[in-house]
Amino acid sequence: MRVLFASIGRLKAGAERQLFDRYAERIGKAGRPLGISSAQEIEIPEDRSPRAEERKANEARALMKALPAGCIVIALDENGKTFTSEAFAARFESWKDSGAPAIALLVGGPDGHGDEVLNAAELKLAFGPMTWPHQIVRSLAAEQVYRAITILSGHPYHRA
Repeated sequence: MRVLFASIGRLKAGAERQLFDRYAERIGKAGRPLGISSAQEIEIPEDRSPRAEERKANEARALMKALPAGCIVIALDENGKTFTSEAFAARFESWKDSGAPAIALLVGGPDGHGDEVLNAAELKLAFGPMTWPHQIVRSLAAEQVYRAITILSGHPYHRA
């Protein structure tokens, strides 16, 4: 199974890029014994339509088109559900064991996700009630996937 991080917007060089890349590499290495083959990134350009609803719809369509058939969609959304790291790890394990080809964590553009993504999402996930920049959310998502993998493998990274 692959872990995909599909986002609207590009993550430029800098601290956020380095942090995301570090966790993506760790996911690839630590995940192999659990059947996680890789962590990959998909970047979709921001839509330039003048209306927010049109932008969200176009971006949602582009995100969904970029995903492999049968993958599990997790929409990162400020109105989503929050989890403890242990509860997220348990959910991640069930997705991993489902036989799906990939788990995709989707980060929307400045206007949020369109209905196509929200309707396809098995889970709408929030990192608390605050709004986060998409560059930071991408790194937070990668860290939490890595943390879930370490929890499932008994690695001491998560000190619960």
